Amino acid sequence: MCWRKGAFSLLRRSPFQLSPDASPDRAQARARGRPVPLFVLLGGLMALLLALPVAMLLWRGLTSDPLGFLADPTVQAALRLSALTSGISTGVALILGMPLAYLLARNRFRGRTLLEVLVDLPIVLPPSVAGIALLVAFGRHSVLGSALAPLGISLPFTTAAVVLAQVFVAAPLFIRAARIGFNGVDAQLEEAAYTEGASQWQLFRHVMFPLTGRALFAGLVLCWARALGEFGATILFAGNLPGRTQTMPLAIFIGFQQDLGVALALAAILLIVSGLVLAVLRKVESEARLY
Repeated sequence: MCWRKGAFSLLRRSPFQLSPDASPDRAQARARGRPVPLFVLLGGLMALLLALPVAMLLWRGLTSDPLGFLADPTVQAALRLSALTSGISTGVALILGMPLAYLLARNRFRGRTLLEVLVDLPIVLPPSVAGIALLVAFGRHSVLGSALAPLGISLPFTTAAVVLAQVFVAAPLFIRAARIGFNGVDAQLEEAAYTEGASQWQLFRHVMFPLTGRALFAGLVLCWARALGEFGATILFAGNLPGRTQTMPLAIFIGFQQDLGVALALAAILLIVSGLVLAVLRKVESEARLY
């Protein structure tokens, strides 16, 4: 009991103790209105460090005749390929990733923690390591590659390799968001559905899926944006073949070496798209808080 008395005595002597005539709401509002000057200085420097490159890239990209560079057939091919592969990758993440996220969120089984680590690993894995891993797993001389060779299927340096690389690095973002969304559903709703005689599929279709719609949408948007900007794993596993595997990030890389205007124009486009994606995510998150 001595530690309790000591804790209560410290609370009585605390400099943050409210006066009898001060309400918690008023004190909280007053505290929020007084930022720490040192934090303002350091936070301002950090914000400037983040904002300056973005602003300069937008300025240079939008003033370097982006419409003229977009008329280049190579650039148009990269845009079309990026749109196609990122859309396919997002669809694969939805079809295969949502069931996995549901299993991880609503079921307990042996090896679940290990599976969660494996799913989240590509998020923190260096892109070059991801590309080498894909080559080792699906390359022409790998076990899977040798098994597919008699069927006339070769994945490396093809458009399918681009999709596979994007799925590998982007799908975990959707799975993570979906898993968090499914975990957030109240267990009492699940119990009530089972009490009413609902099956597993009916529970998912009429309860879990509608309640996690915002989380699933946010995860899909984030997954699509990550697939659209994928570079490292793609260039190692799929190569950089114009019209076949050259996506927008790869075209930016080549443009930086050959024509800086192309790189600036495409980089500005990707930057604007990324900003719009983040704006959509913030909108979805703010609406979710209202409910």
